[in-house]
Amino acid sequence: MKFLVVGDVIGRPGRQVLNQFLPRLRKELGLDMVIVNGENSAGGFGLNLQSAMEMYDAGTDIITSGNHIWAQKEILPHLNGELPILRPLNYPPGVPGRGFIVTEKAIIVNLIGRTFIGDFDCPFRCMDALLDQLPKTPKIIIIDFHAEATSEKQAMGWYLDGRVSAVLGTHTHVGTIDTRVLPHGTAFVSDIGMTGPIDSVIGDDIDLVIQRFLTKMPNRLSVGKGKAVLNAIMVTADETTGRATAIERITRMEQ
Repeated sequence: MKFLVVGDVIGRPGRQVLNQFLPRLRKELGLDMVIVNGENSAGGFGLNLQSAMEMYDAGTDIITSGNHIWAQKEILPHLNGELPILRPLNYPPGVPGRGFIVTEKAIIVNLIGRTFIGDFDCPFRCMDALLDQLPKTPKIIIIDFHAEATSEKQAMGWYLDGRVSAVLGTHTHVGTIDTRVLPHGTAFVSDIGMTGPIDSVIGDDIDLVIQRFLTKMPNRLSVGKGKAVLNAIMVTADETTGRATAIERITRMEQ
């Protein structure tokens, strides 16, 4: 089975490039499922209903998120509804939403790291507890690990090697070159990258970001402009064993 996981969608440029390329990618690659990190899809900060529906209409099956999931209050009632939206599993008990979803094809999990990003429950122990309670089928388990530190992401990959099908990093918006299938059958990459404007600083307007660095004064950032890129990872997994058999970086760029 083939799964495409799309890196953080940034604002309108990210949604537009997703809409441009995802329908044809589903056909060209013969995809069974598409998972999209959408936590920056609404104006570059958070997720709202309009941006979620645009991504579903483009061919997204499940939307994952991260530390910005609470930024748009409009989406909060929908986190406990029927829309397939995930927030990180290791938020404290009692917050809205769910951290995983079980479908006929796979189990999708959303985790968030703790190093340089926030004070959350331990993602390692949280994942251990989840694996103890998950059904035996489907065998394929895909994890979006939304984390800052490459070391924490790599540690998670090794920790879960052989127990899940894929550990795929999001959050930094800069794709890494360490795509591989680990020895016991878990596909891994430290960061998928972003789906958004190319001429930007991790999706934001270049001048505004530079001004913030130069002055150390807070200023409101806005999404960059111009042509956009789609960064994604395709994982092929054996549905009988749950092991990944291949991982491939997929990139599409507006002309």
